[in-house]
Amino acid sequence: QVRLAEFGGRTVQAGGSLRLSCTASDFAFSPYGMAWYRQAPGKECELVAQITSGGGGTTYASSVKGRFSISRDDVENEVHLQMNSLEPEDTAVYYCNSDYPPPGGVERMCDLLQQWGQGTQVTVSS
Repeated sequence: QVRLAEFGGRTVQAGGSLRLSCTASDFAFSPYGMAWYRQAPGKECELVAQITSGGGGTTYASSVKGRFSISRDDVENEVHLQMNSLEPEDTAVYYCNSDYPPPGGVERMCDLLQQWGQGTQVTVSS
């Protein structure tokens, strides 16, 4: 088990933009598809966006499609999530990890990452 770190979360007004970053010092992202997850208060863990290991393919949850963009820089060993047109419903703790779910599926991912001390809080005010 390795630890990743997410940065960039803060409070932002609805309609604003925010860029999250994910890094790891102990392993390389390059062989892996990567993903962003989030969990809002009272809601289940959600797979927000994912990107293939080569960066040539991306997918998004319907709730963020057209507003969020995932990208990667394997030289810098970083994954980013550009968040535009933010809505109060985007308020959540955001996590970064591989796109391969653990036992229990996506719904378990956020719990595991939280236990490992990961996550960055995004709060969108209206």
